[in-house]
Amino acid sequence: MQNIEVNRKMIVPLLLAGSFIAILNQTLMITAIPPIMEEMGITANTGQWLTTVFMLVNGIMIPVSAFLLERFTTRQLFITAMSIFAVGTLVAGIAPNFSTLLIGRVIQSAGAGVMLPLMQTVFLMIFPVHRRGAAMGLIGLVISFAPAIGPALSGYVTEHYSWRLLFFIILPIAVIDIVIACFALKNVTELQKPKFDILSIILSSFGFGGLLYGFTSAGNNGWLAMMTIISLGVGVVALFGFILRQLKLKHPMLEFRVFTYSIFPLAVAIGMIAFMGLIGVETLIPLYMQNMREFTAFEAGLALLPGALITGLMSPITGRIFDKFGAKKLVIIGLIIITVSSIPFTRLDTSTSLAFITILYSIRMFGLSMVMMPIATAGLNQLPKRLIPHGAAMDNTMRQIAASVGTAILVTVMTTSEESAASREIVNPDIYGANVAFIVVAALSLVGLLIALFIKDKRQSQEELERKDQERLKARETNSASS
Repeated sequence: MQNIEVNRKMIVPLLLAGSFIAILNQTLMITAIPPIMEEMGITANTGQWLTTVFMLVNGIMIPVSAFLLERFTTRQLFITAMSIFAVGTLVAGIAPNFSTLLIGRVIQSAGAGVMLPLMQTVFLMIFPVHRRGAAMGLIGLVISFAPAIGPALSGYVTEHYSWRLLFFIILPIAVIDIVIACFALKNVTELQKPKFDILSIILSSFGFGGLLYGFTSAGNNGWLAMMTIISLGVGVVALFGFILRQLKLKHPMLEFRVFTYSIFPLAVAIGMIAFMGLIGVETLIPLYMQNMREFTAFEAGLALLPGALITGLMSPITGRIFDKFGAKKLVIIGLIIITVSSIPFTRLDTSTSLAFITILYSIRMFGLSMVMMPIATAGLNQLPKRLIPHGAAMDNTMRQIAASVGTAILVTVMTTSEESAASREIVNPDIYGANVAFIVVAALSLVGLLIALFIKDKRQSQEELERKDQERLKARETNSASS
């Protein structure tokens, strides 16, 4: 027992630090794009690829992570993922041109995509069921805090120094993490040595990659653009083929049967809605502040910072509350706060103050801290140990897709409402468009609240979960033999 505690004290900080810098990179480039455009002579559309490609490769790597977690030890996977991430960070930091910078971002995201499912899986393995809420609360701190400080950090650095410094701030942390891991990290996951199925990898990459790029293209170019239609079409067909193949394989790369376990599908749906709202609002507020109100990039980032701090501070607390009382009450209260605090955002105008936006966003993030990790933990707690890597990968993949879908829908709603308002000669049509997009955010939060009413706080011991899982496997083998 003492040995497990010692391992936890070493593993937890290592994984948290690695995941923090990996997730931070999702939003780190947002406010750095203008100076990069100026230095490298590229257009805004080309510059956006620095964030798009990171999200795309991330979205492709996360589903693969379930296979990697079963194939390699915790130590091998963490050191390899962090080393790939560090190499990408170095390449991006010294990039002489945009092509090299983009390659650096691709390498970065290939390593980063594995980190979050790896951390979630390891935490669920090393903590007993009754302490998982507190452990996942630490992950919630990283997930909510890291992307939220990205724009503020990026805005400050690019305003006072070179954008290259963003990569050289992160690189030493990655290197130190790797060195410590080489000496201290032990394996905690169960190795099953699944076979490498190249067709599954190809179908997964085209399926999830096509969907993610299609929704990003819809946000940038519209739903009827040829690239959007082709990407979404390829994504849907490949994903359908991927799902069929996984259901036929004895050891699937990503186990879709996790959706047959109680609460898990509801947990994933609520997590998707919450994440959609998080990324959507983090997109809309800077657009409103910078493009419609002429606030600086740093001020826009600063408006999001207190909310990030609140979520970071609250995540471990809500985790402990979850361990005592379960997810249902927490999630319902959180979604009520999110829904109610979204409503004032539907009435933004030319005089809305920075303080008003900051306070409202902070209240919204307070509610979000009660939803994100408690609902993820509730869903993953229903799975036996062999399916935890698959559940973590599935949950994170669905959230990535939700973020892309949410951003695309909200940007589309905003632009079409703006065009409609301009044709009707409504004053400040751009702000009117943002207000309508926030109405959609509030409506989505309400849908999440309605789903949360169907959650049941079921507490099962790990032994009971494993016993039921063995019964399921035997029943499936019997059915396969008879058919």
